[in-house]
Amino acid sequence: MVINSSLHAALELFIAKEKLPSTYLDTVEQWFLPLAEQILHKVSRSNQALLVGVSGCQGSGKSTLAELLVMLLKELMGLNCINLSIDDFYLTYAERQTLARTVHPLLATRGVPGTHDIELAISTINKLRASGHVNIPRFNKAIDDRLPVADWQRKQAPVDVIVLEGWCLAVPAQSEQELLPALNVLEQQEDPTGIWRNHVNEQIRTVYTPFYNMIDYLIMLKAPDFAKVFEWRQNQENKLAALQAAGQKNRVMNKEQLIRFIHHYERVTRHGLKILPQRADVVFELTDAQTINGRLTG
Repeated sequence: MVINSSLHAALELFIAKEKLPSTYLDTVEQWFLPLAEQILHKVSRSNQALLVGVSGCQGSGKSTLAELLVMLLKELMGLNCINLSIDDFYLTYAERQTLARTVHPLLATRGVPGTHDIELAISTINKLRASGHVNIPRFNKAIDDRLPVADWQRKQAPVDVIVLEGWCLAVPAQSEQELLPALNVLEQQEDPTGIWRNHVNEQIRTVYTPFYNMIDYLIMLKAPDFAKVFEWRQNQENKLAALQAAGQKNRVMNKEQLIRFIHHYERVTRHGLKILPQRADVVFELTDAQTINGRLTG
């Protein structure tokens, strides 16, 4: 598919808005336009809104790709599309505090399976596949809480494509044996008996797996290894710090806080890097510089 003048202009605006390098245009043409064409083919054969999943570790570019795909599908075919983040379905601050008191203190920190409102996520997707106006939940990380319903986006349904992105998306549960050894300092010191990680794993197995099974087409952005997660996540914190300096309210973590934060996600992230390449429909292998090194078909 050739990038015409209209699409080129839209892409230039997108690249400027996302503060992406000019070379990103080549990335779109080489990798993501063919991907959009594959999704269009799937849409033509689906009798309901196609749910496209984008999975990858923190900092891998999931949000950017999800937004790009929505833009491409609108520009190319005029489809009614929406991109959702699993982050917007976090439990409220109060709900997570209750989990912290009744199950394990580590569940106060948003992110791991067990800290999302999966019932709300499923309901929202089903409504987007029906008809009428749909309220789209939004979570504000600056205040670590869900926004009031009055501030949620409204979307006209039915839509043609739903792009759902998330760091833990489609990662399956581990075996009981895999859960036994502590993986990092956080697990050693704050979850020595394994209550937290077993709860997270059970949530994946019983609550998240049916949700993940709703995905019609799964894309994985595969980091070279887990070691890149801290570096890429630190880049995100640097961007938040820059926005904070410009007057926006953002909660920025220092190095020690970031390491502890990432330790919450290490187990599921490592498992995803190992398992998902065999399960995803498409895998984009990323370089250390977060560019695409190659594409694999699952």
